[in-house]
Amino acid sequence: MAKAAVKPPAAKKPAPKKAVVKKPANGPKSPAEWAHDRLVMYIRNFESELDAAQEIAMGFAGDETGVLRIEGLGFFEPDIITFYGRDEDGAKTQLIQHVSQLSVTLRAVPKLADAEPPRRIGFHLTPGWIGGDSGDASAG
Repeated sequence: MAKAAVKPPAAKKPAPKKAVVKKPANGPKSPAEWAHDRLVMYIRNFESELDAAQEIAMGFAGDETGVLRIEGLGFFEPDIITFYGRDEDGAKTQLIQHVSQLSVTLRAVPKLADAEPPRRIGFHLTPGWIGGDSGDASAG
């Protein structure tokens, strides 16, 4: 008598991988990593000046696309920066940009829900970042 074949459970879809590429701490930074570190610094500084009714968004320079409510930031070495978030209609949006074309406008926009605190991404970006406070993202 033949046994019935048992079908294995469907494999879970793997979570999307982040664009950040890690390398040894003593290796030189790529243009993308330098741009990423500086953007993190600018975003953290900008968010520190927002009030409880505002969140950070990014305007598209030279484009009438609108704004992107920034939810994440990454890079792909050697020269690509990526912004993740949602547009004004709540649609998932991603901007992929070469570092030589980088032009970012940070904007304060009203937060979406009155009952929730404003979303702050600055403290989520680059955990363990050792960039300095000198304005050039250097360690130390």
